[in-house]
Amino acid sequence: MSNKSKRFPPEFRERAACMVLEEEKNHPSRWSAVMMIAPKLDIHPDTLSKWTRMHERANAPAVSDLPDQEKIRQLERENRELRQANEILRKASAYFCPSGARPHLQTMTRFIEEHRQTYGVGSICRVLSIAPSAYYAYRARQKNPCMRSQKDKELCDDIRRVWNDNFCVYGVRKVWHQLRREGLDVARCTVERLMRRMGLKGVIRGKGVRTTRPDPARPCPQDLVQRQFHAPAPNRLWVSDFTYVSTWQGFVYVAFIIDVFARVIVGWRVSSTAHTDFVLDALEQALCQRRPEGKVTHHSDRGCQYVSIRYTQRLAEAGLVASVGSVGDSYDNALAETINGLYKTELIYRQGPWKNRDAVELATLKWVDWFNNRRLLSSIGNIPPAEAEARFYAQQKSHALAA
Repeated sequence: MSNKSKRFPPEFRERAACMVLEEEKNHPSRWSAVMMIAPKLDIHPDTLSKWTRMHERANAPAVSDLPDQEKIRQLERENRELRQANEILRKASAYFCPSGARPHLQTMTRFIEEHRQTYGVGSICRVLSIAPSAYYAYRARQKNPCMRSQKDKELCDDIRRVWNDNFCVYGVRKVWHQLRREGLDVARCTVERLMRRMGLKGVIRGKGVRTTRPDPARPCPQDLVQRQFHAPAPNRLWVSDFTYVSTWQGFVYVAFIIDVFARVIVGWRVSSTAHTDFVLDALEQALCQRRPEGKVTHHSDRGCQYVSIRYTQRLAEAGLVASVGSVGDSYDNALAETINGLYKTELIYRQGPWKNRDAVELATLKWVDWFNNRRLLSSIGNIPPAEAEARFYAQQKSHALAA
């Protein structure tokens, strides 16, 4: 192919255009004649087609001065061009939006690529009012993408992987922190731009629903937490609460016990009834997993399950100090309410509807494992809860060795 900056003399252009007009008689369309002559003259087909049109406009006689045979030929040529334009418009109509808006240049480029051998780039661009230079510039970018485009493509794959691996609930901030944890030095605004391009969004929590029923007639322990949900070490403060999930077979209830230090879920249970037994089962699981030593404060709301005689007796037997919030005030157990909200938003609302208790229990098992070991929590420095606890114990060990 000739260099883009190469300039042809006017005589050469005139002769090439005349050759196309002469050869057009032996071909079904002018474009096919152009495609036959252009390679032989080492000219781009669109350039030769443009020269031919310019030659026709410069040398076109008045229609009244043409002989009858030439008039017929001109009318036939115009008729062919109109039919070709109609065919192009009919095929391109499938690519346009319902309102008639022009699609993205990438879409129109794909259409041109599919039909350029039949109609030619110049004819398609002229009918669709697209600059041929825009088409060729886009093709050049696709063949030799810039460094930013290549990096964006690689980042898109990483962003989608992180988003899919985390229950499809991460927003821009969490995806950005996870990528940085994996060693990818990327700007937050870049993650936001690429997630918006791919249509990826994080989940948004809705308003919580009250599920526990207070029992004002029964004496309750004091509120030892006073909304200060902080602990100096693991197994110092636990909070507990339960929520409900609607299934095809009725409501099921899910109880959680959370260690406040790193927000680790230390016990959980799914049940078909909201009796005391199922919150006791969650407590037994927490006691079995953690085997706490020393003073542990157990905080809950004033639901009848948590202030029942059986539950308070089990707390006393295990050496846990009971603490409850005030009546009808979710802020007194805000941390447990937060975990319930995350559970409902990230799992229940996104993957429902749920068939039965077994389906909810299996999904909860997977979610708790992900929450404890892989989910990033901003309240503990954008690291998983298990990692926060591991760091604490590693520091304690290093201090002991140093001493």
